[in-house]
Amino acid sequence: MFYKAIFATFLSLFLCHQALASEFKDRVFKAGHPSLQDWVLPEKPEAPSDNLASPERIELGKALFFDPRLSGDGNMSCASCHNPSLGWSDGLPTAKGFKSKVLGRASPTVINTGYNSIQMWDGRKKTLEDQAIGPLESHEEMNTDFSAALASIRGSSEYQKLFAKAYPGEEIDKTTIAKAIANFERTVISRNSRFDRWIQGDKKALTKEEIRGFKLFSNPEKGNCEVCHSAPNFTDNGFHNIGLASFADENPDLGRYAERPLGLMKGAFKTPTIRDITLTAPYFHDGSAETLDDVVDHYVKSGEVKTNLSPNLKELKLSEKEQKAIVAFMKSLTSDSDPVTLPQLPRI
Repeated sequence: MFYKAIFATFLSLFLCHQALASEFKDRVFKAGHPSLQDWVLPEKPEAPSDNLASPERIELGKALFFDPRLSGDGNMSCASCHNPSLGWSDGLPTAKGFKSKVLGRASPTVINTGYNSIQMWDGRKKTLEDQAIGPLESHEEMNTDFSAALASIRGSSEYQKLFAKAYPGEEIDKTTIAKAIANFERTVISRNSRFDRWIQGDKKALTKEEIRGFKLFSNPEKGNCEVCHSAPNFTDNGFHNIGLASFADENPDLGRYAERPLGLMKGAFKTPTIRDITLTAPYFHDGSAETLDDVVDHYVKSGEVKTNLSPNLKELKLSEKEQKAIVAFMKSLTSDSDPVTLPQLPRI
């Protein structure tokens, strides 16, 4: 069974590479060309049938997302690690949790997580509803005392009204809290970058260097980036060991392996989107790359630690000019966004 799983993984990777090579060959790198339309994101992410979006659910979710009183110490909210001013992350190499404990992994951005088919660096949560409650339940992260938190929310007439409007007939509990937060998170979307405008036909949206960078990014024989950062959200929702130096630590973080104990998954982490990438430095799950130039340089070398390296990685032959073009292209993926207005939190 184990060998069948390994064979299936490698076969899938091989077929994916072949498909990308064929797609690249057929692609025409001109603004608005039909061959580029697979990069167009749907206007809104899909939501489960029992948690469809509504203004009332989004309003409630936003309040809960920014409410620090849900945490064990009453001083952390979801927004503490997913700050809209910092690309919906925190700007730190790795997150800080309960009592400012430094955690082992970076805070992933909330941007476009609604389009993901699996959540978190190790994929242990399948949906945003599953993920939303995870940090609250974690003793190392928000360390929420749910008995106290639910008592406070249920005792608040303002929160009662918000829940009644958002989820009429449903209890105020972990489930509705998670559903509301997930509803709000699905509104954090990046799909109006200069790149998006270019693929929709705006010839002036990208420079020649950025278009050249996109070609290099997509070319399996050059940047080979698209093999993991694929259309339309620049992620394959897969897991890869990319050869970070931290994998050589005495007790390295094994990532996906804890959830799916296959050898290939040791040190493998979820491919993050690179939309709005200029807002979310530092990079990688351990925050070890400070700049996009550092990121590209890492891949040119096909990683620092070659043990258990993802089959998708290979040493790249890119000139300095080509590397800079890829970086320029990635910078074109940041959308113009409206200012985020903080909610007036209900009285508890």
